[in-house]
Amino acid sequence: MKKSITLFFLLATITLVSGQSSVINKQKVPVTKDSIKKAKVVIEIQEKKIDSLVAVLEVFKPYKKQAHASYYADKFTGKKTSSGSRFDNNKYTAAHKKLPFGTKVRVTNEVNGKSVVVEVTDRGPFVKSREIDLSKRAFMEIASNKGSGGMLVTIEVMVD
Repeated sequence: MKKSITLFFLLATITLVSGQSSVINKQKVPVTKDSIKKAKVVIEIQEKKIDSLVAVLEVFKPYKKQAHASYYADKFTGKKTSSGSRFDNNKYTAAHKKLPFGTKVRVTNEVNGKSVVVEVTDRGPFVKSREIDLSKRAFMEIASNKGSGGMLVTIEVMVD
């Protein structure tokens, strides 16, 4: 598992001296005023977005760009999926024609950049032009227009 949390610590001390200082002609010249300003410790954390289903940082491999996604109708709630589990429109699941069951996939809306991680639990969609069917909850989370029935997405597969 590849975790890429990097901490950068920046500690800088800036010394500003007004007036004359140091040694001039081997004589010490008094410093009229010292002002020492210390910069704050800056901590920068670089982290990946933690998606809805996956609570750890994972790496995703591109699968397909500009794929057409839609969502399940409410009538399928409670029905058995191809994997044998019961479908629930409130979970983060998806149907795909080829990806193995249990595969976690990040689906990103190409219009607004929002993404969600879903698990493939079913086969479909059975419409030639569509690539993936999302549960209604997952679809609505990334949709820019809540009234639409489809959108263009980028599909990325989680690498173990």
